[in-house]
Amino acid sequence: MKNKKGFTLIELMIVVAIIGILAAIAIPDFLKFQAKAKQSEAKTNLGAIFTTQIAYFGENNTFGDGLNCFTDVAWSPEGMNLYSYFCGDAAVAIIHNRKPPQGPDSGTDPPDLIETSDIAFTVGASGNVDNDPENDWWTMSDAKILKNTKIDP
Repeated sequence: MKNKKGFTLIELMIVVAIIGILAAIAIPDFLKFQAKAKQSEAKTNLGAIFTTQIAYFGENNTFGDGLNCFTDVAWSPEGMNLYSYFCGDAAVAIIHNRKPPQGPDSGTDPPDLIETSDIAFTVGASGNVDNDPENDWWTMSDAKILKNTKIDP
């Protein structure tokens, strides 16, 4: 008798089926972990903005706010960013599940919005890290409260 070496077609098909089942289980979890890792950009940058705002307040007795708040506190994101960052009324709108104002002539804010002032600030980040139709929204206040709120873009 000859000594036959190798795999039969049935054995190969079983191995392919097992790999397919493992991939079907692992890929969704991998995508969740990937999105969670991308969210760390927003958390890190909002923490950096918080730190610069506190330092700015220590020197000027006011927080940077309005359209120039990032310029006021000398902060800018580095590298390729997945998120866009907002200050003041735009970030407050995120907290209240509204779209942020678009530009300086965006109209008046709804009366129930908490206005940012010289003694308080709110910053926000918006980005789509998991390729679904909704943006991922993060905000941080002067009390260093970090919130994640999903709203329609």
